[in-house]
Parts: sequence; structure tokens; C-alpha cells
Amino acid sequence: MPPYLLPAPSLILHTLVQNFSTYLQASLITFGEALLGLLIGTCVGILIAVLVTFWPGLEHGVMSLAILVKSTPLVAIAPLLTIWLGFGWQPKVIITALVTFFPVLVNVLVGLQTITPSLLDLFHAWRANRWELLWHLRLPHSLPYVFAALKVSTPLALIGAIVAEWTGASGGLGRLMWLAYTNLNLPHLFAAIFILAAAGMLLYQGTTQAEKRLVFWYTSS
Repeated sequence: MPPYLLPAPSLILHTLVQNFSTYLQASLITFGEALLGLLIGTCVGILIAVLVTFWPGLEHGVMSLAILVKSTPLVAIAPLLTIWLGFGWQPKVIITALVTFFPVLVNVLVGLQTITPSLLDLFHAWRANRWELLWHLRLPHSLPYVFAALKVSTPLALIGAIVAEWTGASGGLGRLMWLAYTNLNLPHLFAAIFILAAAGMLLYQGTTQAEKRLVFWYTSS
């Protein structure tokens, strides 16, 4: 098989070693954008889920807007943000936040709303106000749902950052992949793909380990 169609694993490894500093610098840029966008999307999703829990009348309008954002393809939004904000990190972070926002919102909202009725009755008997109810019951109950959302959103954050970099960037793995693709340099392209796949697996495993430590009391049925 010619290397311009499918390079051998040894050639991909040689490319990684030979261009280690280049890939390291690009990876730091892309991972930084992905993690910052994931953090923003997660925080916004949790905040809106809490607001909808306090004011259920907002749910229909909020979910309609969230579905509209989710249904809009990234390839349509990313070029616009690049034109408006330039080739820096801002459009990449916004795209990543938009990608990760919806799974967090849906999962956390389910976790906050599906409380055992007997527990609600117990807290009401203790005369807990809605902030105490949120802090001591709803948020702990929603933690498994938060981590379930993060398991989905973490790999999506990398995808969002890469797609945003394809539309225009001064650095990052997405830019390296685009340059390798336009030059038919498949060893460099596969090297970047390998880094992204390995990073996605590591982030997923890290999320799983954090869940085991923080939600040790929860056992899925």
C-alpha cells in the first residue's frame, strides 16, 4: 500500500518522533481551546438547568433555543465566527462550548428534576427552602448525570476545536491536519489523528476515574 493512501504504523510513529515539538505545540493549543470551551459549555449548561428547575415555565423556550443551536451545523457557524472574531482562540472556544452545552443541559436537567418523591417530602418536612433543596438534594443527585454528560461532551470538545481550526487558525492540530490534507501528506495527517484519538481516550478515562472518586456512593442499576 503506497504511503500517500495508507501509511504504515511505523511511518506514522517516525513522523511523530521526528516532528515531536511541532505536534506538541499544536496539541497544547488545541487541547487548551477544547478544555476551555468544555468548561464554559458545562458551566452554562448547569446554570441554565438550575434556572429551569427553579422556574419550570422557562423550560419550553430554553429547550427550543438549545435544540436550535444543536441542530445548526458547525460548518455553518465556524466560518462566520472566524470572520467576526479572527483567527485567534475565541471562535474555537465558542464552537466547543456550543457543542458541549446541549448534552450537559439535557442530562443535568433530568438529574435535577427526577428526585425521589419520598426525599422531597422529607426535605419539605424539614422546612428546607429551595436553595437548601438545591444544594443538599438536587445537585448531589444530579452528579451522576453530570458525569454522564461529560463522558459524551469531552470527546465532542476535541471535535469542536478541530472543526473550528479547519475554518481558519494560526496554530493547532486542526491547522496541521488541514495542511497535511491539502498536500496529500497522509503520514502527518494520521499522526494528528492518532494524537486526537489517544487524547480522547485519556480524557474519557480521566472523567471515569473522577466519577468513581466523587460519586462513589452511586451504583447504576
